[in-house]
Amino acid sequence: MTKLLYIIFVTIMLGCSDSWADEKEYFRMTLNEAIHEVSGDNHGKSGAYIFEKGEEALLARGWLTDHATETIDVQYFIWSTDNIGILAAEALLRAAGRGVKVRVLVDDLLIDAPDKIMLSLNAHPNIDIRIYNPKHSVGISILERFWHLLFNFRSANQRMHDKTFTVDNRVSITGGRNMADEYFDYNQIYNFRDRDTLLIGPVVDNVKKNFSTFWTSNLAIPVETILNKEVVTPLESEREKIYKDLHDYASNSKNFETAVRSALHDLHKKFSLLAKAMTWGDVRFIHDVPGKNASTSLTGGSETFDQLVRTVSEAKERIVIQSPYLIMPKDGIKFFKKLIDRGVKVQISTNSLASTDNLQAFSGYSKQRKKILAAGIEVFEFKPNPKIQQELIERYEALKKSIPTFAIHAKTLVIDGEVLFVGTFNLDPRSANLNTEVGVIIKNRNIAIKVEQSILKDMLPENSWNTAKDKPDSHASFTKKIKMYFWRLWPLDRIL
Repeated sequence: MTKLLYIIFVTIMLGCSDSWADEKEYFRMTLNEAIHEVSGDNHGKSGAYIFEKGEEALLARGWLTDHATETIDVQYFIWSTDNIGILAAEALLRAAGRGVKVRVLVDDLLIDAPDKIMLSLNAHPNIDIRIYNPKHSVGISILERFWHLLFNFRSANQRMHDKTFTVDNRVSITGGRNMADEYFDYNQIYNFRDRDTLLIGPVVDNVKKNFSTFWTSNLAIPVETILNKEVVTPLESEREKIYKDLHDYASNSKNFETAVRSALHDLHKKFSLLAKAMTWGDVRFIHDVPGKNASTSLTGGSETFDQLVRTVSEAKERIVIQSPYLIMPKDGIKFFKKLIDRGVKVQISTNSLASTDNLQAFSGYSKQRKKILAAGIEVFEFKPNPKIQQELIERYEALKKSIPTFAIHAKTLVIDGEVLFVGTFNLDPRSANLNTEVGVIIKNRNIAIKVEQSILKDMLPENSWNTAKDKPDSHASFTKKIKMYFWRLWPLDRIL
């Protein structure tokens, strides 16, 4: 992995500093050549590298987008129209301008992009945008949304939670991060402690096949089919202005903090930390099917859920889990109690009331918390301003005077220090039964131990409260406590 990451970061820095002129051979190297260099004697095997930091995950996506030559397939639950979302859209537009075929599939629930911009981007001959299960936002009136919630409740709640980014069918990134400021440490209010995996090799074929399955599903609707009923695709002159505005935004130095440019210049000083060896071997991509399952209720399970249950069932010594939301699906507490009774230690890192961004989900957890602890599960609730953020946020020194809340968003589990899962699956009924999910299961002690140690570090007293001892709720604001108790009154458990 060393050379590929080196190429990624050096290429970005070349645009910022003449001092890297002697590295131009890396700048000229194509993506295919880079993969060939990285693979070495591992051709035919799958490789994986974990992105713990938001900034390196963002830079990798940027470099891959700028070096795509054939295709970019993007699948996200959230794509915001904030700084990161706009810059990402402009990068895809530039790639399309080079002749790269770009396909974007986004879930409908939280889309906030203006209709004309989506239609204008979609009108580009090399860009195709589809919306998954449009029942809330795109082309949907308030009355239609209420109708779906009243008479089509399960379908309205069944969302595509997948997050994949694949370039030239050779490299993929998947994990917890959506395309928005807070997933890459650039939000002013909330930032997320998250985790992604960069993939190379045969495993990418499975990511590609899953994307194609979703893309051709009857739930993936072309954006022009939805919007052209009421909104006319802008004329070419208007589209060109929208494209120019995007390019101007991306080239305006005001949209890049000085600290970001400084970080790009200084990456060579941190390269020994960034350029870790890639893990090669047994890397398996797991996923659900469009629609999740055939159930007409709010249950039904899924392929990802079943595979994770089978994998966890094989634990012999210990299980370490990190999940932003902790609402045990049906019989979940009994399942873990059986493992504990046979000698398996279970530790879970999750958000506290003070750090959580989802009070509805926390209300569900709060109802189960005593039973979870009584079963022997050790729970550690993340602090809103943990010490670990000083290591994970590259720009911490510049932000520390008004540091945003730092919350867990990573969805990870490690079994016996041998098997690692990183993906989109939260430990809750929604991930088990409603939302489609993806992830990778990696059987390799080196990478599993490294991620396990990272999660255990998040559990230390300077980063988390021990739920059984510290009464974490007492550290939350009065407003949050009141709101949480309000949500406890509602019977929402099956859709949390």
